[in-house]
Amino acid sequence: MSKLLLATRNEGKLAELRRILAAGGVEGLEVLGLADVAEFEEIAETGATFEENALLKARAAAEATGLPSVADDSGLVVDALNGMPGVLSARWSGRHGDDEANLELLLAQLADVPQERRGAGFVCAAALVVPGGGETVVHGDWGGEIAWEPRGTNGFGYDPIFLPEGETRTSAELGSAEKDAVSHRGLALRELLPYLHELA
Repeated sequence: MSKLLLATRNEGKLAELRRILAAGGVEGLEVLGLADVAEFEEIAETGATFEENALLKARAAAEATGLPSVADDSGLVVDALNGMPGVLSARWSGRHGDDEANLELLLAQLADVPQERRGAGFVCAAALVVPGGGETVVHGDWGGEIAWEPRGTNGFGYDPIFLPEGETRTSAELGSAEKDAVSHRGLALRELLPYLHELA
């Protein structure tokens, strides 16, 4: 069975990619995470864009392991904050990956912003780097707005405060299959399916 490395330690992302591959009919491809391969020095996300960061991570993973590697960089862009937190989404509160602190800070920053100005969107760039076989970058966007308080437990990051367009439920209140069908990462990863079929 061919191996594909998803350059993350986030179990939620691993589960998401495995579901999307299964739904897309990609068989014979074992998805590994960073915890499943020999440890290597992970590269800092120094890019100015989601695409740059995704490529940085995928290149480093492919070079260190020799495996075809997928990495994504995704985040929340908020209209009232001029597109921030953007590439800083995971460390908006100053501590990388502190979801609760990031949520609280964002809600505090929007405390006096009326509903009609709470537009936001999730953005994802996903990069596939195949050793000796080239690079591919795809994108996914998911529009919506910021809720007034967190709701739901299915998801991570800003999911509990993101109201997708046309929804009364937050992203964290959607079922996994519903979310995969419309989310920024779901859209981007499905764009990669033709390339992943070739690897299987």
